[in-house]
Amino acid sequence: MAVYTEVFDDDLRTFLADYDIGDLRALKGIAEGVENSNYLLLTDRASYILTLYERRVDPADLPYFLGLLRHLSERGLPCPLPVPGRDGEALRTLAGRPAAIVTFLQGAWPRRPDLSHCAQLGEALARLHQAGADYPLSRRNALSVAGWRTLVESTRARADEVMPGLQALLEDELAFLEAHWPQDLPGGVIHADLFPDNVFFLKGTLSGVIDFYFACNDAFAYDLAICLNAWCFEHEREFNFTKARALLNRYQAQRPLTPREIEVLPLLARGAALRFLLTRLYDGLNTPAGALVRPKDPAEYVHKLKFHQAVERAEAYGLDR
Repeated sequence: MAVYTEVFDDDLRTFLADYDIGDLRALKGIAEGVENSNYLLLTDRASYILTLYERRVDPADLPYFLGLLRHLSERGLPCPLPVPGRDGEALRTLAGRPAAIVTFLQGAWPRRPDLSHCAQLGEALARLHQAGADYPLSRRNALSVAGWRTLVESTRARADEVMPGLQALLEDELAFLEAHWPQDLPGGVIHADLFPDNVFFLKGTLSGVIDFYFACNDAFAYDLAICLNAWCFEHEREFNFTKARALLNRYQAQRPLTPREIEVLPLLARGAALRFLLTRLYDGLNTPAGALVRPKDPAEYVHKLKFHQAVERAEAYGLDR
């Protein structure tokens, strides 16, 4: 989450007049993440999240995202629910941006995920994949292998300013992944951005999954590979085999992986590392001046990519066959 667009009091009160959620008490900007402008909205009845959609979010995709939240919630996954206005519509406009209000989930995200966090995350991810199986809408993953070349080309001129030799690393890895990326894996709705700051825990129990604005239709095992990158490296950038094992095996207990998914997991982990390396690099080079946002370090994902390049079999991640 982040704040790119300021919301003025008069505009906000006009916007809220279309809702039956109580009287405004406060609006506070949230400075985490990189994609949309997000605010904690407090009324005399409850707390909500107000999102103004920015940057890479295509307004045409918003019915997919908002409908998915309702679909998953109805099937028992703890995720935010879009709040409709008095006319029944959840998607509106505020400050010249598409905007929506969703329910507020209790809990906090884990700054240092432990084994229990990773195990619960694995089960929740499998449940998400199963719950989305009958979602009727579909959205292409614009940030899968077919979209990475555009990012490489758009950062080519300045990549080596961030890290010497980075551009050559990106070019070589992309060429390899384009030649070897699997196309025959089980798939459906994936979250595609399930980092620790998008998962809440309350008293040690997973209480919410948020930020579905990269959700799309793609390979389930690719979503799992994203989580390996996001949850199973320590701050010292060392891979934690025990955490990965807890995550993968709890996922498998809910949704067993196919032999082909297991075979290509190291390749998918490389792809997931490249995807976040590229978007962090692009965002760092293109963050608007004055935005209330903390750009994330692409160097972290250089290290992760190099780790996955040396992995030959999924057992290196702790996966029990």
